[in-house]
Amino acid sequence: MTDVLDGVRDHYRATGLTARLRTALAVLGPENQQLTPRQLAALDQFHTCGLAATAELADLAGITAGMSVLDVGSGIGGPARFVAASRGCAVTGVDLSEPFVDAARYLTERTGQGGQVSFQVASAEKLPFDDGRFDVVLLQHVAMNIADRAQLYREIRRVLKPGGRFAIFDVVSKSGEPHYPVPWARTPATSFLLTDAATRAAIEPAGFRTLAWQDDTEAGKAWFAQLRASGPPPSPNLGVVMGPDFLQLSSNLGRNLMEGRLGVLTAVFEAVSINA
Repeated sequence: MTDVLDGVRDHYRATGLTARLRTALAVLGPENQQLTPRQLAALDQFHTCGLAATAELADLAGITAGMSVLDVGSGIGGPARFVAASRGCAVTGVDLSEPFVDAARYLTERTGQGGQVSFQVASAEKLPFDDGRFDVVLLQHVAMNIADRAQLYREIRRVLKPGGRFAIFDVVSKSGEPHYPVPWARTPATSFLLTDAATRAAIEPAGFRTLAWQDDTEAGKAWFAQLRASGPPPSPNLGVVMGPDFLQLSSNLGRNLMEGRLGVLTAVFEAVSINA
């Protein structure tokens, strides 16, 4: 298991990331100019369908003002900042990558949300929180990096309040092996895809009841088609985060969706007793 975690950390190593972000953001204004989460969307929404997917997931999860939300695998913090700003809730993000957490904190300073959004380095399989801490847990394009899904979903259930919501937006296996590299893994060694049915079968026994279930593969395909048609990405973009091969990683994900090798799943669950 340690080897797997080290492999995932290596994929998201991002040496010097905060310094690169500081340089890239100069195009948006001086260092002391406050930015908005929407201004950062091309840079910090590290998943298919971008900001629209985060907004839809927040809607489906029923996030409202005053709630306590956990974003597992929070990356550089884009979804956490957007959800906090648009819903008036408090969001905590956890990520395995220390450079990502450092970058998330820096960007949160730039948006002036330090009192509402926080980040820490932690494994999704061993969350550093008390039982029943959160109203909602979000998981976007993260589970593909986690081998022990049962442990992941047990931990998420543990930190949720009874009746709390668990909302996912993840890539699932459809047919055949995907083309690598992809945004979450440069080789199959750190990619642990499940089918949509296997995902549901892993989540529900952890103490969840399915509230919403939708296949968003066609939406993902349309999004990638639109990206290709719109030409070069805006600046700054996710290439700042993932490096010069990000276009290849992203293109392969789009290719896998188009060829039916991968799909995109959105679902929301309610935390119930395990015997319910």
